[in-house]
Amino acid sequence: MKNGWQTTKLGEVATLQRGFDLPTQDRVSGQHPLVSSSGIIDTHHLSAVSGPGVVTGRSGSIGNVFFVEEDFWPLNTVLYVKDFHGNDPRFVYHLLNKFDLKRFATGAGVPTLNRNFVHEEPVSVPPIGEQRRIVAILDEAFEAIDKAKQYAEKNLRSARELFESHLQSVFTRSGDGWVEKRLDEVCVLQRGFDLPTHSRKTGKYPLVSSNGITDRIDLWKVRGPGVVTGRSGTIGKLHFVEDDFWPLNTALYIKDFHGNYERCVYYFLKWFDLGAYSSGAGVPTLNRNNVHSERVFFRLLWTNKNGSSMDLMDLVDRLGGSNRFTGARLRRLMS
Repeated sequence: MKNGWQTTKLGEVATLQRGFDLPTQDRVSGQHPLVSSSGIIDTHHLSAVSGPGVVTGRSGSIGNVFFVEEDFWPLNTVLYVKDFHGNDPRFVYHLLNKFDLKRFATGAGVPTLNRNFVHEEPVSVPPIGEQRRIVAILDEAFEAIDKAKQYAEKNLRSARELFESHLQSVFTRSGDGWVEKRLDEVCVLQRGFDLPTHSRKTGKYPLVSSNGITDRIDLWKVRGPGVVTGRSGTIGKLHFVEDDFWPLNTALYIKDFHGNYERCVYYFLKWFDLGAYSSGAGVPTLNRNNVHSERVFFRLLWTNKNGSSMDLMDLVDRLGGSNRFTGARLRRLMS
């Protein structure tokens, strides 16, 4: 063990205490965070604990640890650190994050964290000066990670917007290689298959509903790759499935691509906006017959005649035609 570090019980480093009851009807908006097992959910005009503080889930959501700078009100679904025993609160926050509190959860229905079990666990802690040095390093590292995530998410949003714009420009073109057809001459939609829950056995094949892949089972009905969209309930979402799969009866799958490249058809239908064809006041439904009769322009060059694979970037470049700048920019953004 490093010099100055001591091994002791967690309860002697940070004493956990159950939060306080506060019925919904008694809550009044104010300046103090109201903290549940999911984090800050609201504010209250009164505080029960002085900040800074550390909170973790006691009931329901177990394992998340939250640091609260100001005075706050911890609800009865959480445990908060009542006594830091002279330790740095930020160090205790990082320690509990590393500690994996989920392994102490008990209860079959609603998981519960028993603080008495946690208090007995041995931990090694450094002197207060070393704690603060460690905290400075960790805080700087996590701040950099947060900034990187924000930057990546911003780039991803930009890439998606650019890609949607690119699809719009591609599919609204006309000229050489473009022909007007009925949509069912580009691809034929077919209703999926019934499969009661009691008949399903876990396996490797995707089970696809109107919301996408919901499970994996031991049977398949359709050879992959395939394209699936919602028939009932959720309308308009498109799902590309690489493997052999089972489309449920709440979905429509493409039964026949007519020799067209599957992923091109997938992007074409995303642009086509199938959600605009939903009907029904209660449960929205997509009638494939109404969609099949629509006239569309489709490019013959998108037929994958030799069966060779085309990844997303190849597709972007091909769809881009002469507009190489857009394709290259999209490639950089998505990277």
